[in-house]
Amino acid sequence: MATPVDPDFRARLAALNEKFAATVPGTLVKIRAALNECQAGGEQPSQAALHQLHEVLHGVAGSAGTFGFTVFGQEARRVEQLVRAVIASHSGWPPVAPEVEKLLAWATRDAKATTFE
Repeated sequence: MATPVDPDFRARLAALNEKFAATVPGTLVKIRAALNECQAGGEQPSQAALHQLHEVLHGVAGSAGTFGFTVFGQEARRVEQLVRAVIASHSGWPPVAPEVEKLLAWATRDAKATTFE
């Protein structure tokens, strides 16, 4: 395994960062699809739809920061926690959907941005 003293470490890390960056558009499509599924459920999405949305957000939250997408990961974690609360309480969906929309709009503009605006 590469270490910071390995001369190829930075090159390998850069390659992994580029590989992650290439997956971001597809990830945004998955988030959008999961959101659409949640919105198809009306006032309160099905637990299955919520779990699907939670899963994709959890994946972003857990990996984005590692590859230089720190704010994307932080915001995905924040929204993931909102979704988790809806799953637990079986209520409270309406204010969460706009937060997912904001995350998608921001990440579509620049998922590697250092501020969330």
